[in-house]
This record gives sequence, structure tokens and C-alpha cells, in this order.
Amino acid sequence: MKLPVDAVLAADTLLGEGVLWDAARRIVWFVDIKRRRLWHFDPATGSNGVTEAPQPIGWAIPAEEGLLLCGLKDGLYTFAPESTVFTRLCAIPGEPPSNRLNDACTDPWGRVWFGSMDDAEGSASGRFYVFDRGEVRPAGPAGIAITNGPAVSASGDRIYFTDTAGKKTYVADLSPAGVGEARLFVDTGAVLPHAFPDGPVVDAEDHVWMGMYLGSCAARFSPDGVLVATVPIPARDITKLAFGGEDLRTAYVTSATKDMSQHDMADAPAAGSLFAFASPVAGFAQTRANLG
Repeated sequence: MKLPVDAVLAADTLLGEGVLWDAARRIVWFVDIKRRRLWHFDPATGSNGVTEAPQPIGWAIPAEEGLLLCGLKDGLYTFAPESTVFTRLCAIPGEPPSNRLNDACTDPWGRVWFGSMDDAEGSASGRFYVFDRGEVRPAGPAGIAITNGPAVSASGDRIYFTDTAGKKTYVADLSPAGVGEARLFVDTGAVLPHAFPDGPVVDAEDHVWMGMYLGSCAARFSPDGVLVATVPIPARDITKLAFGGEDLRTAYVTSATKDMSQHDMADAPAAGSLFAFASPVAGFAQTRANLG
């Protein structure tokens, strides 16, 4: 699927991640995990800004009372955009100090699903959690070196968990009562063998999009796990996609440069940017995080 793709913000990210459309503010949020930066970008004006976080920051999700809920290395924080103040909310019980938080999403009930991982990307010490009514508890697969996602369908009946190093994404049934047992959704190594599945997101047609690290593309999978399209992106390491804009048909894409040599950068000088393209399908409105 060859679509025009624009580098809309030269953010020079080492590890761009966590891209998300804030419908209330009509801006895009994303993070640079390794540089501890929280970015915002206004597509209507091109204005943008960055706030330094006190720890490596994996994600920021609009929450109640105009706040953002953020996943930092040592736990959950709230962030007040007007004052740019981070306030620690809670630690993640049982997490080793060598781990950090990586990616997250909300479900239709305002619960926040997120994963942890070994910051050195070696030990299988990561796992998934849910933040529900002020409480953090384990939920979903464990024993993973690099977690990505989760991602939840529009109706909230399915949740996807990615094992990036293992090149596998899993799916589980989801309801207000909780999450079911995870089962294999797709082995991306079988269809895109040179790339690693990074952050997933679900569109309005229940297809799953994934940024493909080392793959120079975003990949779209059908609800039964079949690869149906790829969109080439002018960067090597693609991390995550989010649907935004008034009609939720603009795809915003983050990228990384932390593993790229000078030669690699010469081949892809826009790497590290926030990219955008007009999507042939829409996303759906994301639910604000419930802080409890």
C-alpha cells in the first residue's frame, strides 16, 4: 500500500513511542523514552513542545481532570500539561529496578493496560498489568523481554499483547469482568522475517496495525491474523501508530534511531521524526484513563 508519508515533526527521537491522539486538545502526544521527553504536536498549526520527564517515560494517556496518566521507569505518574508537573501516583509492585514501563492503552471502561520490560532488552522479566480504579494488578502474559501494546478493539471484546523479541502477538477475550487466556494471534516472523513487531493499535474495522522495527513499515493484519497490507515509512525502525484528526483518518507514526549507525542515518535521514499519512480506514475514539 504505497501512500504519501510526510515527516511532520523532526523530533530526532532515540526511541520514539507511545503516539496518541488527544481529541479534547486536538494534539498528538508521543514520547522519546531514552531521552526522557514528552512531546506534543498540533497538526493544525505545526506548533510543538517538549517536557523533560524525571524518569524514562514510556507513554502518556489523557485522563480525568485534564491530566495525563504516564508510565515512567519507576511507576505511574500524573502530568499536568499547564504546569508541566509530574506527580508520582504509585509504584508497580514486584517490578525489578532494572525494568521500565514501555507501552499502554485504555479500554472502553477507562482501565489502563500496560507492559513492563527489561531496560537492557535481555532478560525475560517483563509482563503486562492493568490499572483499574486506582489499583495495579498483573493481567495478561508474563516472562517477556520486550512487551508492546496492549491494544484493545473498539468494542472492548479483544485485547492484543505483543512479545517483540519473540516476534509474536497474542490476543485474549476482554470484558468488564477481566481478561481471558492469551492465545497466538500472529507470528510476524513467518510473514515479515527481518522485522520485529512493535506497538499495535486497532482500527475501526477491527484490523490490527503494528509498527515494524527494522521493517521500515507499518503492517495491517486482519481480525484472524492475516497480513493484508504494509505502508512503507521512510525510516528503518518504526515503533507505533495512532489514528488522529477530526475524522480519525490521519495515521501518526513514531520511529527510533537508537540502533542506527551514521551509515544507516544517511540512508534514512528522516528517521527519528513523527510521520503522518492519510489512512484508508479510520481509527476510533480512545477512552480517557480512569484515575480511580
